[in-house]
Amino acid sequence: MTWEELEQKCKSCTLCPLGLTKTNTVFGAGNKNAILMFVGEAPGESEDKMGIPFVGRAGKLLDKYLEVVEIPREDVYIANMLKCRPPKNRDPEESEQDQCIGYLREQVRLIKPKMIVCLGRISAMRLIKPDYKITKEHGTWVKKGEFEMSAVYHPSLLLRGNVKYKEEMLADMKEVARRYRQYKQST
Repeated sequence: MTWEELEQKCKSCTLCPLGLTKTNTVFGAGNKNAILMFVGEAPGESEDKMGIPFVGRAGKLLDKYLEVVEIPREDVYIANMLKCRPPKNRDPEESEQDQCIGYLREQVRLIKPKMIVCLGRISAMRLIKPDYKITKEHGTWVKKGEFEMSAVYHPSLLLRGNVKYKEEMLADMKEVARRYRQYKQST
């Protein structure tokens, strides 16, 4: 499947009820040949309005972390597990994840990233392991198939002001950047 075919299929999807209530499909954005891919859980209100992932307050915070560790946003690819916004930004239901995960898998197949970083516990529980504990396991790396995978705190959690989480996020992002530069140098 080509990028265009995948995006069109995703935009016309009605496999779950979210496809009927969305303003826009939030397919993904960034470098389609990225070494590094970030995966969140689902679009929020700003993302639903614009059709682009991580453009609201949490996205602006993610941009700041990327800037601090000197990874240009345009060098990475950012997507969510769900491509449509759940009502009131609730957590994605398992059935919704099941219906939408194929689009993400196809994006990963097309991009072929070396690194996948989950943004938050929900994507980590789906992509790394079902019992993933974000407060204990954030920043740890695992090899899954062809990818190195890790999870960091979701930027929306950091907006709530916990200084400890912000410091841990910075340390995790510095390690993401270190590994990213190693891959960049080897290509």
